[in-house]
Amino acid sequence: MNTRLGVLLPANHSYWDDARRLVDFGVRAERLGYDSVWANDTLIGPRIEPLAMLAALAPVTERVTLGTAVLLPAFRRPVTAAQELASIDHLSAGRLVVTVGAGFPGRSEIEYAVSEVPWERRFGRLDDTVALWRALWSGERAYHGKVLRFDELPASTPSYRPGGPQIWLGGASPSALERTGRLYDGWLPYPPDPADYRTGLTAVRRAATSAGRPADAVTPALFVTVLVTDDVAGGERQLDAYCRTTYGLPYEAVRTIQAMVAGPAEQVAATLARYAEAGAEHVVCRIAAPTLDAQLDQLELIAGIARPAAGQPSGR
Repeated sequence: MNTRLGVLLPANHSYWDDARRLVDFGVRAERLGYDSVWANDTLIGPRIEPLAMLAALAPVTERVTLGTAVLLPAFRRPVTAAQELASIDHLSAGRLVVTVGAGFPGRSEIEYAVSEVPWERRFGRLDDTVALWRALWSGERAYHGKVLRFDELPASTPSYRPGGPQIWLGGASPSALERTGRLYDGWLPYPPDPADYRTGLTAVRRAATSAGRPADAVTPALFVTVLVTDDVAGGERQLDAYCRTTYGLPYEAVRTIQAMVAGPAEQVAATLARYAEAGAEHVVCRIAAPTLDAQLDQLELIAGIARPAAGQPSGR
């Protein structure tokens, strides 16, 4: 498997009693040859905040891409977030990738409410926020979008790289596919079937060319929940427990929405290979193990299945 390999940090509070072990987890992933380490974002339940997590990892890692999967920009003041992201970009010497999303209906409305941001026009707000970040990183002093408008902006922290870190979009609705191709640098969905992934990627590339961009302007990635186990039935029970804890839904329901696989190494490798054949160039694995120690064991098993080529950052 030539696809780049990443792993999601188990930053939910139920996994750790000492949050500094999450830093050790990220360092261990780099030593095992992973290309990227990711942190996710939610206000539902206690966890280490993703930008704080990536800032802690920046000085103790050297090669891996540090990413958000995904960041919900609506939870943060947009100008402040631009400064935070630019700071991490500098601290990591340009290894940051920012995957963003607008939240999930039926789950994220309460997060918007406590952030004092309206749920309505959330997609326009997201696209405007990203455009505002890019403007600030480039030194612009005003921004006028459809939702966000600033006649006067203060001088802000420039990004490490010209134009700022790559910004990917998580989502696979028809509108998300079109917006990804038109506006974003990468695509990080989790479709449950490789055929759906192939179809979605075709739509993203079509939208890119329609917007005057190269067809390969968007990095195709995949978010997938993984558990390596010789006990297939037991693995599916663990996935069910994981889904119920994470979403309050059974595995049978979540598997119709998200890419998930539990089974022997050969089965997991074959599943990832099918997505690679469908076009995925970067796979981000969320490990469905119940403890941090079990997550670390899985980290080694997954690296053994699909050890990526090391030695260079993988923003693309």
